[in-house]
Amino acid sequence: MTEETPGFEEQPDVPSEAAQTPDDAAKGAGSADNKAGPAAPAGDLEQVALQAQLDQVRTALNERTADLQRLQAEYQNYRRRVERDRVTVKEIAVASLLSELLPVLDDIGRARDHGELVGGFKSVGESVETVVAKLGLQQFGKEGEPFDPLVHEALMHSYAPDVTETTCVQILQPGYRIGERVIRPARVAVAEPQPGATPAKGGEGEAAAPDEESGGPEEG
Repeated sequence: MTEETPGFEEQPDVPSEAAQTPDDAAKGAGSADNKAGPAAPAGDLEQVALQAQLDQVRTALNERTADLQRLQAEYQNYRRRVERDRVTVKEIAVASLLSELLPVLDDIGRARDHGELVGGFKSVGESVETVVAKLGLQQFGKEGEPFDPLVHEALMHSYAPDVTETTCVQILQPGYRIGERVIRPARVAVAEPQPGATPAKGGEGEAAAPDEESGGPEEG
């Protein structure tokens, strides 16, 4: 048997790493950190990511806003175009209807000129004229107004010494319009100044000239 020496105990083998002191461990950790390089704080990375997401959202918002503004402008143009077309179609329909009534209005006008618009016929005629006036029908054409080829149709032509320009001297058929749309031009007789004639000025002085040359009335 082996005798154990009193006062001595076997010590287990301690690894070299475990045998390091705290100072040695701190130095080792510091050298490892230096090799890995400085690490960015986690808060900065999160802020950068959020800023990138915010920029993307702003870009998308601007694009959607531009799309919405474009659609709104197109819709407004569409509404104006539809309203303009609606008014035009209405005017065309009313003009087409009233064109069929023009011969009736001519008969009413001729009856009035000849004093035949009396009794029940007078009431009917005035009612028809009131209805067409409410629909916007306007009559035009008066004697003495200058001739305008846009609204007048000359059916007769003559010369007159008392006019200085082409003038409507007789209204054969009145014209009718709705707003600015001419349904029928006024049919008129026109007179032009005589070729080579000049308007007479101071006619009274010329008429008095013979009396002055004659020396006045002879004395009895």
